[in-house]
Amino acid sequence: MRSLMGLINIENEHDFLEELTYFRNGASVPFAGRYRLVDFSLSNMVNSGANEVALFVNQKYRSLMDHLENGDNFGLDDRQSRLFVLPPDWHDPTDISRGDLRHFHNNRDFFTRSKATDVIISGSQFIANTDYKEAFKHHIESDADITLITEQKEHLEEMHQPLLRVNIDGDRVTFLNHDQENHHIFTGTYIVKKEKLFEIMDFCIQNYKDNFFVQGIQERMHELNIKYFDIEETTMYINSLKAFYKCNLDILDPDKYKKIFMKENRIKTKISNQPPTKYKDGCIVKNSTVANGCVIEGHVENSILYRGVEVEKGAVIKNSIIMTNCCIHKDAYIENVILDKDVTVNEHQKLIGSTDKPFVVAKRQTI
Repeated sequence: MRSLMGLINIENEHDFLEELTYFRNGASVPFAGRYRLVDFSLSNMVNSGANEVALFVNQKYRSLMDHLENGDNFGLDDRQSRLFVLPPDWHDPTDISRGDLRHFHNNRDFFTRSKATDVIISGSQFIANTDYKEAFKHHIESDADITLITEQKEHLEEMHQPLLRVNIDGDRVTFLNHDQENHHIFTGTYIVKKEKLFEIMDFCIQNYKDNFFVQGIQERMHELNIKYFDIEETTMYINSLKAFYKCNLDILDPDKYKKIFMKENRIKTKISNQPPTKYKDGCIVKNSTVANGCVIEGHVENSILYRGVEVEKGAVIKNSIIMTNCCIHKDAYIENVILDKDVTVNEHQKLIGSTDKPFVVAKRQTI
């Protein structure tokens, strides 16, 4: 019986989110009012039947570990299900691996001890609520070494530009490139036979490679049986600050919100028990997502407020993302702004960015 285990590999992900990744890695950046970016990849794996999931992390992962805890919020805390956060082991004197191959080499036991036959691998920048069960079934029936999760986009946006495009011959993937005229996109998620994963891992280490996917798979596609599986979902890619800002505000579209957050399989996240938001007399809130624990006296429009935000009387927030425990004092004006956690904006202050380049304030600042 074939079965899946999961791996979220964030070793090669760049911190594109500027001030938002000063103190955390990209996977733990908050998204859509109450989630973190990692929640989507992790939830999709768990909802697809992977009951063992690991994360390859390298730096700035304290926030990530605090968010994931023991995996209980994601259904990975019983005897049959486990969540592992796996930093590299720097103390093996025989280790010649480099790049993300260090993680594969030093955590080989994670794969060998599991009874799963296949591994689903992704990063943390792909946002969707999708079930990989059909993709896994296709992977098995086609006897593929690797199956890439792909999608066909009718309309391309700026966030799609950095993504790899899939070139096919029949049902087989022949190569990947960045052809901007090609609308067949690789989501960054793929399924690989565990025995093939070991073979690719050993090849890369023996030949001093440092990127498992690029040098072990992309550069050797002629040697591997690589298939693809198209999904039809609402998808987003968080690969720039502009994409992060746009995708957050796109969630305010009720149709997109339902397609990501109101499906049968839910996106899981860390539970926080806080009181409902208090809307005081005279406040105005339009087309916004407001998490629990907030106190609103001012004007909020086309914005996302995370837990515990306080908006005092006369304060105005438009087209902005305000993260946990921020305080916007009287008569402040904020437009096209991203405030990280625990930011205080004093009375009468005015912060204005643009939709192309929102004004960003790092956590725990006072303006």
